Amino acid sequence: MTEKRRRRIDTVLANRQPDLTVLAERLHKPRNFSAIVRTCDAVGINEVHAVPGDTGVSIHWKTSQGAEKWVRVRPHGSMPAACSYLRDRGFQLVAAHLDEHASDYREVDYTVPTALLFGTELFGVSAAGLEQSDRQVCIPMKGMTQSLNVSVACAIVLYEAMRQRDAAGLYGRRRLNDEQLAAQRFEWLHPALTRFCRERGLGYPELDAEGNVIGELPRGRG
Repeated sequence: MTEKRRRRIDTVLANRQPDLTVLAERLHKPRNFSAIVRTCDAVGINEVHAVPGDTGVSIHWKTSQGAEKWVRVRPHGSMPAACSYLRDRGFQLVAAHLDEHASDYREVDYTVPTALLFGTELFGVSAAGLEQSDRQVCIPMKGMTQSLNVSVACAIVLYEAMRQRDAAGLYGRRRLNDEQLAAQRFEWLHPALTRFCRERGLGYPELDAEGNVIGELPRGRG
């Protein structure tokens, strides 16, 4: 691990936004979900939620460019279950869905805990998701087409969220709690040791400011 790499990881962790996320509902094309995960990493999202489609949750590496290594994907069994999970953790649920109830996506305050809901490429967010959402937003269109590709729409809304959060000073200072920061820092700095600890049910050792393991390296049990 080089000093440059360690500094890069510490900088990225300092910009992680634990109270901004995306809930993707039954996306059929792996490339679309992969592009969403890549955008989530770019704006500092730490965890993405998904209600899998018939083929499950899959990542297309050439599209994601490995972003799944840095963004956790949490699957849920149904849209109501996913929305309940997020609401219990204080998120407002904002559905990207074009209908008469939708407002301009720029009118939403994204500096508060926010989960953005995106649905299937053809039909948008399901009725179950809309019923759970607090509000609906759309992206104004000036052409003949009525909608954008779902990954493109997600990127547009997320960059508005990032703009607002940057102006509010939510980037550049640590927002992960101590336990979460310590775990992710270890996992990102020491992936081989992480696998070793997980396979043997061992806790992660402590790291110093430079990312080095303090004390003895973990050993297998038995």
